[in-house]
Amino acid sequence: MGLGSIFRKRSPWLLHFNTGGCNGCDIEVLAVLTPRYDVERFGIQLRGSPRHADVLVVTGPVTRQTKDRLIRIYEQMPEPKIVVAVGSCPASGCAFYDCYNVLGPLNKFIPVDAYVPGCPPKPEALIFALIKALEKV
Repeated sequence: MGLGSIFRKRSPWLLHFNTGGCNGCDIEVLAVLTPRYDVERFGIQLRGSPRHADVLVVTGPVTRQTKDRLIRIYEQMPEPKIVVAVGSCPASGCAFYDCYNVLGPLNKFIPVDAYVPGCPPKPEALIFALIKALEKV
């Protein structure tokens, strides 16, 4: 294992991408960053650039408007790329299933390393999924 992989595993930087859901999962992602759950103790930080991110956290269903942006962001991330699908929408479309602009599950367009089930999921489940996804590095 290279030195870069060790740093990424011990101090991962997240990029949060909302594809246009109801924002319930977004609130839970932000709750993970608050002092109550304090994921910074694991070295996890939120970043705004895909070129600096180790983990892509996706919330909401994949829509026609966001598909190309999502793929472009994924391609800009450095290797090894980790993708965490938060909530039921990236996995199945959930409440937006069969809508005219929803194209399908996230893994149809980019590979997903971990799913966080729920609508919305609990912050503890998100932390658990991030740790499990980082074990793959």
